[in-house]
Amino acid sequence: MKFKFEQQSGSKKVLKDVTALVARIGVGVVFLAHGWQKFTEWGLDGTAAAFGKMGVPLPTVSAWFAATVEVAGGLALIAGVALPVAGILLAVDMAGALVIVHLPNGLLGQGGYELVLVLGVAALALGFNGGSFALDRLLFKKKTPVNA
Repeated sequence: MKFKFEQQSGSKKVLKDVTALVARIGVGVVFLAHGWQKFTEWGLDGTAAAFGKMGVPLPTVSAWFAATVEVAGGLALIAGVALPVAGILLAVDMAGALVIVHLPNGLLGQGGYELVLVLGVAALALGFNGGSFALDRLLFKKKTPVNA
């Protein structure tokens, strides 16, 4: 089976890039807010205590990891920098939350895993398909060789 890949028209590419930007900003803001909440509203000691009650292993280390990854990863998604790294780290963060805390509660309802599932896969997808309106594209733009 052969696939035919057509070159995208300019307006179609811009639309895809704008859509990726809007998605990155939306998902990034949610991660940023959740991480910021762990640092400021609950504090890392409070977050670690809550993690301990939920059965999260190494609750203090896990609290630091989750808060740091969510803030830094959220900012990275918004800015479009280090997208693959941010996407993987945020997906790992959400996979831990899903398996350790939310899975026994089912998909929907109080404590369900629908939000962590969506956030994890969205971060992973945007990490590898973040569009052209990203700092990564400016910082790591492939240079076209000049013919001598």
